[in-house]
Amino acid sequence: MPTKLHIKKGDTVKVIAGESKGQQGKVLKVEVKKLRAIVEGVNLVSKHTKPNAKAPQGGIIKMEAPIHISNLMVVDSSGNATRIGRKLDSNGKLVRYSKKSKTQEEIR
Repeated sequence: MPTKLHIKKGDTVKVIAGESKGQQGKVLKVEVKKLRAIVEGVNLVSKHTKPNAKAPQGGIIKMEAPIHISNLMVVDSSGNATRIGRKLDSNGKLVRYSKKSKTQEEIR
C-alpha cells in the first residue's frame, strides 16, 4: 500500500527548514518512495552539463534538487502555511482541508 503524503503535485508549499527556509513554490514532482518533492525555484543546485541538443554550449545550469517533504508545508488560499487534514464531504468523498482556517477549499 503506498504511503499517504500531505503534499501533492501542483500544491503551493513553503519551506520550513533547511537552506531554502521561507521560500515558496509550486510542487513539480513528488517522489513517494524517497519521501521527497521537487519545488519550483527552491533548493537550486549547479549542474555541470556536456554540450547536447538542448544546450549546445554545455556549461553550468541551475536546477531544482529534491527536498524532503518533512521540510515542506502546504500554503492555503489565504497565503498561510497550514497543516492538512482529510475528511468526508457531503457526497461521501474524501477531501483535504486546511487545519488553520478550517476551510475545505481546493488546497492549491
